[in-house]
Amino acid sequence: MSIVFDIGTGAGLATATGVRPFLPPLLAGALARGDIGPLDFDGSGWQFLESPGFLAAVLALAVAAYLAERGNVDRRTLLIATTVVAAALGALLFAGSLAVGDGPPVAGLVGGAACAVLAALAVGGVFERAAKRLDDSAAGLLVVYADIAALVLAAIAIFVPPVAFLAVIAFAVLLVRGSGGGDEKYAGLRILR
Repeated sequence: MSIVFDIGTGAGLATATGVRPFLPPLLAGALARGDIGPLDFDGSGWQFLESPGFLAAVLALAVAAYLAERGNVDRRTLLIATTVVAAALGALLFAGSLAVGDGPPVAGLVGGAACAVLAALAVGGVFERAAKRLDDSAAGLLVVYADIAALVLAAIAIFVPPVAFLAVIAFAVLLVRGSGGGDEKYAGLRILR
């Protein structure tokens, strides 16, 4: 049963990292470093995930991404860069989660990258469509909502791992439904404005 929990934790953390890449690894690393909760990377070979150096590097990346979001960086380039970072961090967190329970970390590297990219694509499409319909100030709040969702999902993955499977399924459904041409559905209603 422990391997199921380890997979749930890893998949949930990777998926949360796909939503927003920086806060879930910071939360997981800080909780593991403080020995709060069931996740502890000590002795797994992946203890660097809770090291101050790793957490400082993730924090520095978060600050750089925040400044890039506020600057004149092309949104598409920023989306690609954050998706790549999310895939890397999600892979590390999933592998570390499996290693804690003596599972195969290599499977976590592959599964974590896949879960992070799945969530990034699903959420990216939703936020892109929502940002088109909102003014700039309201669209700026979407990042805050994504950060909160990522933190909540990461906490759920750590403390209630089986629930994280539902999040992975939800993101897969969201991606499939989102690619079904949601904008064309309301195209005729725009003429009423």
